[in-house]
Amino acid sequence: MNKTIAILGALDTKGQEFEYLKKEIEKRGFDTFVINVGVLGKPPFQPDVNAEEVASAGGADLSDLIQREDRGEAMAVMTNGAAIVVSKYFEAGKFAGIISMGGGGGTVMGTSAMRALPIGVPKVMVSTVASGDTSGYVGTSDIVMIPSIVDVAGLNRISRTVFTNAAGAICGMVGGEVEKSSGEKPLVAATMFGNTTRAVEHARKIIEENGYEVLVFHATGTGGKTMEMLINSGFISGVLDITTTEWADELCGGVLSAGSERLDAAGKAGIPQVVTPACIDMCNFWAPDTVPDKYKDRLFYEWNPNVTLMRTTPEENAEMGRIFAEKLNAAQGPVAVFIPMGGFSELDAPGKPFWWPEADQAFVDGLKNQLDQKIPVFVLDKNVNDPEFSGQVADSLLAMLSQGG
Repeated sequence: MNKTIAILGALDTKGQEFEYLKKEIEKRGFDTFVINVGVLGKPPFQPDVNAEEVASAGGADLSDLIQREDRGEAMAVMTNGAAIVVSKYFEAGKFAGIISMGGGGGTVMGTSAMRALPIGVPKVMVSTVASGDTSGYVGTSDIVMIPSIVDVAGLNRISRTVFTNAAGAICGMVGGEVEKSSGEKPLVAATMFGNTTRAVEHARKIIEENGYEVLVFHATGTGGKTMEMLINSGFISGVLDITTTEWADELCGGVLSAGSERLDAAGKAGIPQVVTPACIDMCNFWAPDTVPDKYKDRLFYEWNPNVTLMRTTPEENAEMGRIFAEKLNAAQGPVAVFIPMGGFSELDAPGKPFWWPEADQAFVDGLKNQLDQKIPVFVLDKNVNDPEFSGQVADSLLAMLSQGG
């Protein structure tokens, strides 16, 4: 087992703190591999990778950066360089895990480098911003954020405790070993929401009974992004994309968007995918007072006190149909679309608050007007959560997978 831990940081301004962290890690029997990203001055101890190398990887000469005294430029160069250097030395087997510490700028640099590493590589970021919204730093990676409590500026009773605990955390992570299964199964990704839980659970059971392991991603924006990232990384053999609600949020400005690249990865990877428009009947906002004023006359449903669902209109559904067609037409692998005309969610069913057949039909029309005729579309008079629907969705994906798609 490689027992070396990379330490990335600005040694010019935080050398004392990183030297303390280095000693704490080495005290536990691990080696260290120090990468200096500091621009302003000389480090108090010799790193394994100096700032000149990081700057060069980022496309600039360190002496030029120092001379220009442009902090924004220096941050951009060193951030890009850090990601390249960290990826390079990890692939060379120089370390097995990574830790960094910093304020706002240091956190951007450290987490950017960490996101360049594969899922499963231990990553710890001690940060002054760890108690706020960390989505911009963590992204779809598995970075562990530890609040620094006080600024990463000097050694004191609080900071020593935090740094020592962080050293213990990264050492524990690197020292742990994941037990390997004797017969690992190919992975299928599935998307789920509270409104499609029954459908996904039924389909998952069928797929797992046929020799696959199913990873379920909650369609909350981050879930969709994470799934797409794992597909792009080559982990996934097929996609059961039952819950595509994130596109409603992307189109309408909701809080659970996965971005405009949602639905791209499976097509680019050429792996089989079955897609349904489940939960595109709703756009998500937080508490009612977070809903934009322009939507004040729309139909809403309070899912819970902090989640407000807005029914999408025929016009919005038609636009999503066109978007889905554009995405799926570009796919390099097999695709099938299943449409549950008995309702796109639990709330979209006869007698339920979001039942609006004309809006659902608008999606179908928008899709079919643009979709390549070679892509099969199955329109069933079932709700998405009916076992007959989810069972056919699962069987369709299994058929594609069995054909070597």
